[in-house]
Amino acid sequence: MKVTLVDSSLRDGMHSVAHQFSAEYVAQVAAALEAAHVPVLEVSHGDGLGGSSIQYGWAAASDEALVRAAAEAVSETEIAVLLLPGIGTLRQLQHARSVGATVARVATHCTEADIAEQHIRWAREEGMRTVGFLMMSHMLEPSLLAEQAQLMESYGAEVVYVVDSAGALVPGTASARVAALRNSLECEVGFHAHNNLGCGVGNALAAVDAGASWLDGSLRGLGAGAGNAQLEVLAAALERSGHETGIDLFALMDTAEEVVAPAIPEPQTIDRTALVIGYAGVYSSFLLHARRASEKFDVDTREILLELGRRRIVGGQEDMIIEVAAELRARRASAEAA
Repeated sequence: MKVTLVDSSLRDGMHSVAHQFSAEYVAQVAAALEAAHVPVLEVSHGDGLGGSSIQYGWAAASDEALVRAAAEAVSETEIAVLLLPGIGTLRQLQHARSVGATVARVATHCTEADIAEQHIRWAREEGMRTVGFLMMSHMLEPSLLAEQAQLMESYGAEVVYVVDSAGALVPGTASARVAALRNSLECEVGFHAHNNLGCGVGNALAAVDAGASWLDGSLRGLGAGAGNAQLEVLAAALERSGHETGIDLFALMDTAEEVVAPAIPEPQTIDRTALVIGYAGVYSSFLLHARRASEKFDVDTREILLELGRRRIVGGQEDMIIEVAAELRARRASAEAA
């Protein structure tokens, strides 16, 4: 089976470096990825177009500068951007297209596919490759997730993704969701894995067996939470499983080892808080926010994340992290006073 691998090191991987990759570095990585025959690479702030802000973290360069740098460094590899309606705007997508983006990945919470209609339709009409992203897919049963995917397909999406934003899926639950989409759609199906439960590559392989033909990964596993499926490992595992990727595996390994590894502050690991994100089913990009709230209110980060999971808090509700931390601190003070 032919699998299209998408590198997300320069978008989701931005979370691992507080969104501080420079335009020059983006160009260097993009050129190396093209040399390794990676067909699609994603570029933008970690939270997508328009994410650079006091709430999500200021980036070292504008989305337009990053996209332009990547586009000018490649000749065949397609440049993708991520847009979360409500964080990014249609105008920002238009600007990204004008400087070289050819793939639009429009992401919504798994129950809110309808808010992507305008953006997917526009991108399709403008000749961009259109991709729908159903985030936090673990929160919706497979049949209901497929209904949301059908909406995205009806708007013009050429690929619809099951997105494990929390790293909360395991192979069985990942494959069930992908199979539900594969049985309900005419377009292609993709899978985006996070590694909070250590299942990133395993889930991606299960997704392919269930019918996914697009898979995301990142070099050295960079990404929010415990990171994404490690791209160079995923490429090797796919080939050992008999799937065709078209990737130059040694060139990809060299890029990971010689270009990416020296540029990151510390290796991507599954520490106790990243593990709790997957266990609690919380959005992976909450990790750094929860750690800051933990320090400010002197509350265990894991308690914050578990409470966020109990309340089913999703991306876009980052303000609740502070509220939850303050409430937990108040509860503890009340208990101590009693």
